[in-house]
Amino acid sequence: MKRLFFLAVLISAVSCMQTVNAQIRKIPAEVTNAFSEKYDDAKNVEWRDNLSAFVASFEQDGNKYEAKFNKKGGWLSTEKQLEISDLSRKVNDGFEKSKYSEWEIKSVYEIELPDDVKQYRIRVAKSDIQQKNLLFNEKGKLLKDNLTL
Repeated sequence: MKRLFFLAVLISAVSCMQTVNAQIRKIPAEVTNAFSEKYDDAKNVEWRDNLSAFVASFEQDGNKYEAKFNKKGGWLSTEKQLEISDLSRKVNDGFEKSKYSEWEIKSVYEIELPDDVKQYRIRVAKSDIQQKNLLFNEKGKLLKDNLTL
């Protein structure tokens, strides 16, 4: 039992150290340059490193965004929070036809991806314990429902 406890503490300590180290890593110039080219009107830019990508939180045209870039400056995605009423009819219909239609919508995000692909992430909750992120395409098809929070 003591070995199991020690192993759990060790794993926790290592993962905490990785998180701390990730925040210390400098944002590469390739990333900041690519961001500036894509979002030249961005305001209040804040960077963070989440190990798999560099994330810029910023404001533009009165909206809040998060853009992700790889370490070489390649753009991966941009998310924008939407009002529930801003969801397209197709995506809203897809949600209403899903098995989660009775769950409460907590937030909605539009995700812009390379090749002009758009997806929509809808965070839903059935209780304080049961919460999920649902991923829909532009046509309202549920792509993933296993994005547990």
